[in-house]
Amino acid sequence: MNKIIFFSLALILSCGAQAQDDKHPVRIAMVGLTHNHALGFLDHLNRHKDVELAGIVETDPALIERYSKRYNLTPDLFYPSLEDLFAKTKVQAVAAFTSIYDHKLVVETCAAHGIDVMVEKPLATNMKAARAIKAAVEKSGIQLVVNYETTWYPGTQAAYGMVHDEHQIGELRKIVIHDGHRGPKEIGCPPEFLAWLTDPVQNGGGAMNDFGCYGADLATWFFDGQRPTSLFAVTQQIKPDVYPKVEDEATIVLTYPKSQAIIQASWNWPFSRKDMELYGRTGYVLVAKPDLLRLRTEKMPAETEVTLPPNEGPNVDSVAYLAAVERKEIKPSGLSSLAVNMVVVEILDAARKSALTGRRIDF
Repeated sequence: MNKIIFFSLALILSCGAQAQDDKHPVRIAMVGLTHNHALGFLDHLNRHKDVELAGIVETDPALIERYSKRYNLTPDLFYPSLEDLFAKTKVQAVAAFTSIYDHKLVVETCAAHGIDVMVEKPLATNMKAARAIKAAVEKSGIQLVVNYETTWYPGTQAAYGMVHDEHQIGELRKIVIHDGHRGPKEIGCPPEFLAWLTDPVQNGGGAMNDFGCYGADLATWFFDGQRPTSLFAVTQQIKPDVYPKVEDEATIVLTYPKSQAIIQASWNWPFSRKDMELYGRTGYVLVAKPDLLRLRTEKMPAETEVTLPPNEGPNVDSVAYLAAVERKEIKPSGLSSLAVNMVVVEILDAARKSALTGRRIDF
């Protein structure tokens, strides 16, 4: 195997996790259970000894019963509002699993109490809401994290190191990002999740917001936070009988001074996928699976597969990252940062306008 690959993997492994047992647990509360990603967050939280669940804001009796049975949660963990939660128990950080529309209210409430907050992707439904969130964060001085599943993929982190830090494939020329599945209804998303995920106000759109945000986040990160120079987007309602209010298919083409990014977001893939292709002037890196890279550089006679170990430290999952932010061991950066995600929302806003008008949008 190429020595450079070994060097990359050594860098990943060197970021070892601090022992969890010698830390005071960070008290994290959850707001809302209507976002199905709350399941994964609770799964991760239960595996970390350095965090504890401070409470959950939720009023839907069916959701409370379902989650209580699954995770053995006691009734005293549930609160009717954030204000009630903050008044009755100590909370150090909040993770929001509401509709995207409700992110603004959650962040503004946390900001008023000086509480760090994490929201599920994307940051906001539109730029007006994103600017309000940014203003609340900056005025209060709290930390904000935007959570994407792909952030915690070993392949995402390793590819960034190979491309951006070590320049193994030369200057980036094209990024192609595929995200999505057969559709939220087709894969069995619960009704409380479907209700807002397929609503143009509560989600800001359909497949383009749901999965286009992944590509916008990754492209902005790989291109050092810069905005594209122009954008063109196409959306379709292939299944209007299933999703009458929103698009279920979207393609966004971003143009940069010397490169392009193509984002393919869909509720029509035959199988679930979150993968990425990075093409440089002298080689390529394909993130085929969360822990699998396919790499070829000008020094390699053929493509090489690299299987990666799990991430360690704050990048192992969203719970570890939020806890590290709360302890002030790190500040939100890169894929999770407010700065990058302001550009993400700007891209999604422009993509909606482009798809509606059929015109290229210049930034």
